[in-house]
Amino acid sequence: MPGPTPDVTVTVIVFNDAERLPRAVASLQAQTHRNIEIIISDDHSTDNTPEVAKELAEADPRVTYLRLPENSGGCSAPRNRAIDIARAPYLMFLDSDDELPPRAVELLLAAHRENPSLDFTMGAVERVRADTGRRSTWMPHLVTERRTVTGIEAEPGLFFDPLSTDKMYTRAFLDRHDLRFPEGVHYEDQLFSAQAYSLARAFTIIPEPVYRWYIEPYAAESAASISNQRHKLTNVRDRIRVHELIDTFLSECGCSAVVREAKDYKFLKHDFRMYAGDLPYRDDEWLAEFAEIVNPYLTGLAPEAYERLPRPERVVLQLVRDGRLAEARLAARGLGHGVAPREAVADASGTLYWGSSVPATAMGRRELDLSELALDTRPFPGAQFRHEIVSVRRGPGPASLELSVRTYDPGLRLLVGPQVASLLLTPGRTRMTLRFRLDPVRPGLFEGRVRLDLTEAPLPTQGFDGLRHPMLQVQAPGGLRNTGLLLAPLDFPSFTAEVDRHRVTVEPEGRGAGRLQVRWQPVGMTARVIRPVARKVGRSRTGKRVRRVARLVASATR
Repeated sequence: MPGPTPDVTVTVIVFNDAERLPRAVASLQAQTHRNIEIIISDDHSTDNTPEVAKELAEADPRVTYLRLPENSGGCSAPRNRAIDIARAPYLMFLDSDDELPPRAVELLLAAHRENPSLDFTMGAVERVRADTGRRSTWMPHLVTERRTVTGIEAEPGLFFDPLSTDKMYTRAFLDRHDLRFPEGVHYEDQLFSAQAYSLARAFTIIPEPVYRWYIEPYAAESAASISNQRHKLTNVRDRIRVHELIDTFLSECGCSAVVREAKDYKFLKHDFRMYAGDLPYRDDEWLAEFAEIVNPYLTGLAPEAYERLPRPERVVLQLVRDGRLAEARLAARGLGHGVAPREAVADASGTLYWGSSVPATAMGRRELDLSELALDTRPFPGAQFRHEIVSVRRGPGPASLELSVRTYDPGLRLLVGPQVASLLLTPGRTRMTLRFRLDPVRPGLFEGRVRLDLTEAPLPTQGFDGLRHPMLQVQAPGGLRNTGLLLAPLDFPSFTAEVDRHRVTVEPEGRGAGRLQVRWQPVGMTARVIRPVARKVGRSRTGKRVRRVARLVASATR
């Protein structure tokens, strides 16, 4: 005999995740609102997930174990089968590698009970880096205040939250619209959420965290979730496919041009932007096929959506659309970092464009116009340059590097002649400054050499555990300085050395802009004694006195 009707059903979908499933279920058992049903929906796991799930169900009468007869390859089928047997009037969804904060059910259910006309409620998502434990709020601008939204037309920017897991739905809403997760389609949340936003008459947003999403930024690509396997061209096709389905739905349901533009902007700003950051790391064949997949879709998006993007993102998009893929790689390395192009060319009116020639088409001129970047006029401390390490070689000594550096100045901000430059590195609070000279090669291009000896880096007394990226600073006559990113070759061989009771690794960054990366890891006495003392000191009321002792200990052990 089934027990009393639960208030909320929470479905935990799982596939071959026996290790983390108990943590997810424990987060539901710890909910402050106790009258819940927990369905573990197993997409036909082949590890010991079934045994673990059965033990969890046997230990708690609120837990039901559901196993699909065959693997569906996605999240939709496990969720849909659970909806079929769910007994509660309110439904939530949880992935087995994540958790719900203790008050998630209580808070979302309270919002429903305050306003029974709501179709769903939603809250903040807390992102937790699995490697460091660092926490942040995902898309914080969407959850800054509590409010009730009367349909997506009122706030089309909510398309930026396509998650289904930070929401509590009424069963009546899902059934009224026969709304289920699309099976056989990846990125199912994007389509499901777009449909839910568009069909809902009203939904309430609360600022409190209702979902805890664990992120593994350095997981191997082969082990990454489907949404993070951006290196696969099938992933690109799947994402384009689901957005085509969203477009069709929005058209059929009569959504306004404002809503459709907002959805296009979300695709460009979020979905395409994720691939754009990876472009420097893709080979020519991959890039060519990527462009072949995305360009037909990009052509149909609202021009107004492009106009809302920052200029550097518009440049990357246009270079991809024009088939200038090698240049798209170069442009992508500067995204989000204020990095200039290697070259800019002016037309007869003085307008600057990306690259070495004025674009031939009106669209190209519109998208590659760099006027708003003010390369040639903005104040020198904020001027944009492009600093690249041309080569990295081992120098004399155990941890010395010989760097050949090239600085591009497309706005011609630097005077003709040798330039005063500095390489900056700060492992701790004390900056290491290495001055060198940049010599002119031609207008807008300078080259120089600098030796970076890591044995001379000023480490804190208690040691340093972390990584830093060297920066490059140029100085204008009169003393004004400009500090910018230093890009490195993406494929130079890394090396490790022992320096001052630290293991020091020099390597290419491996993602994003691709900077030179220096990583310190304490070893020996620093790791065993000095850093533990320093950490204890930081929590002590007599910190200043003990810090002096730590310095003495460090001095005595040198």
